[in-house]
Formats: sequence, C-alpha cells, structure tokens
Amino acid sequence: MIKRVSAYWLCQLGGWSGYILVNTFFYFTIRTKSSPYFFQSLFLDVVAGIAITHLMRAFIKKSDQLSYEIRRQIVYMFFTTLFFAFIYAFIITWADQTLGWESELMREYSFWNKMLRASFGFSLFLLIWNFIYFTYHYVEKARKETLDKIRLESLVKELELKTIKSHINPHFIFNALNSIRALVDENPERARTAITELSNILRSSMQAEKLETAPLERELNIVKDYLELEHIRFEDRLKVEYDIDEDTLDQPVPPMMLQTLVENAIKHGISKQVNGGLIKIISDFRNDQHELIVQNTGSLGTTANTEGFGIVSTQNRLALLYGGKANFAISNKNGNMVEAKVCLPVMIL
Repeated sequence: MIKRVSAYWLCQLGGWSGYILVNTFFYFTIRTKSSPYFFQSLFLDVVAGIAITHLMRAFIKKSDQLSYEIRRQIVYMFFTTLFFAFIYAFIITWADQTLGWESELMREYSFWNKMLRASFGFSLFLLIWNFIYFTYHYVEKARKETLDKIRLESLVKELELKTIKSHINPHFIFNALNSIRALVDENPERARTAITELSNILRSSMQAEKLETAPLERELNIVKDYLELEHIRFEDRLKVEYDIDEDTLDQPVPPMMLQTLVENAIKHGISKQVNGGLIKIISDFRNDQHELIVQNTGSLGTTANTEGFGIVSTQNRLALLYGGKANFAISNKNGNMVEAKVCLPVMIL
C-alpha cells in the first residue's frame, strides 16, 4: 500500500504530522494560558496548509518555475512564498475569527493586523517547504541530466561503431570498390571523385562520436557523397531529389542521423524494387519546428522497416537530446512511398 503512495504525498503527510507533534509538544510544555480551541485551530491549520501547499505546488508546475535557471528560481520561490502565505494567513485568520477560536490576546487586534502577523509566521514555514521542494527537484534534474549525458555518450559511441561496421562490411566495400575499379579506365576523373566520396563517409563516421549536433549542411554533404556512390551501383534505378530550404542549412541536427535514415531507405526501399525508385530529402520550417524528411519508393511491410537499428537509434537519440521537444515518425505515403519524418525544435542562431 505504501508503495502506491507517491513520494510527494509521503513527504506531505510526514511533514504535517511533524507540524502537529511539534505544536502539541510546545503547547503542553511552555504554554502560559490554556487555549480551549487549540486542537480545533491546529487541525484547521493542517488542513488549510495541505490544501495551500498542494495548490502552490500546482502553481509552480503550471508556471514551469522548475525549468528556470537557479537565480530566477530563487526570485520566483520568494514571491510565490509571500503570495501563498498571505492566502494561507487570510483563510486561517478569517476562519478563527468567524468560528471564535481566537485566543483572548489576539482578539484585541484588528483583522488585518492579525492577518499580517499570521502571514509572517506562515511565510517562514512556506519558505522552508519551498526550499525543500525546489532543492529536491534541482538535485533530481541535475542527476537526470548527468544520466542522460552518460546514456547519450554511450548511444553515440554505439551508433559510431555500428555505422562504421555498416560502411566497412564486405558487401558495401565490395560494391563501392568494384564500382570505382570499373570507372578507372572509363572515367578516371569520376573514379577519383568516388574515392573522395568514400573517404568522406568513413571520416564522418569516425568523427560522429565527438559531436552531439552538427549543422545540417555538413550532414547533407555526407549524404550527397553516399548517394553519389550508390548511384554508381544503381545507375538509372536510383533517382534523387532535394527540397531544401536554405535557411535550415545552419540548423543543428544529430550527426549521422540523416545518413542513417537514407541508408535505411536504400536498404529497405530502393534495393528491393526491381525498377529502383526515388529518394527525396526535404528540409523546411513548419509549425515552429524544423522538419527533416526522407522519402523513398516502397512500403512498410516488415519489422526491419520500423524496428531496425536505424529507426530505434534515431528515436533514442531524439529523446535524449531534446526530450519531448522532438519527435520521429515513419509511415506509408501516397501508396508507394515511405516517409521518415523528424521534427526538431528550431534553434535561433
């Protein structure tokens, strides 16, 4: 049963239980006069306190204060404390006065005087509550960011190793070198260019581990080299189109992500078509996001299309780098096309 109660409510119940015990202890040990409505007033304090602090927590989450940098959090915490302390004091003072639970000493003061006195004490208490709450989330956020960074570094390293393996496997090397060898006599200039393209791809694979993001223009150049090499193999069976908004070329993207999606399109799409097909790469700004799209001739018919390393690694990297601010989807489009779409937050450069 205890496992089903969240840590927040365990702390709430534990903290307010301690509040009751401390006030009860001091009432029986250092009181100078009896207060006939002490326990009724204490019960009201606790019920109102739980309600107010829970409302204050909702306000903090709604206003997204926990995402602010630390200095701004401190300022907001101070003003949030004062605001809810006044609400707390108003409710308690009004209830005690209306129900007649005030001590004889407090009856001598005006309502607003009593409320200001009460708000001072409550603000100190709520400040402690907020300090604990903000500190807990600050530590949790720092711990999560550290874990995410470790996971991202591990995932990028795994991606680099798998990408390198995919590029230096015998099938890829055999096809690339065979194509280049055929060009040596026919078209020496094209053969030299193909060797440069191949070296660019391998070099970019080895550099991927060092980068969290890279400009789209850099990634696009790598993909163009890769497709030029594949064009030697597929010849007229491979058609390539680009629809790139030049304003997106400076946008940062995860390194080798676009390359991975294009490789996936070649492997599971074009290579399985007797007559080949089309690869289309689109980059544009839509709905305040950077949309990066890879379309290829074919259809989603096997788990290899949707659960292979390329797809899973893209989903994981986006989740670690951007959290819920980025998303990825792959789907059939227009009957004979597959579309892999990545939506990234726009970075103002």
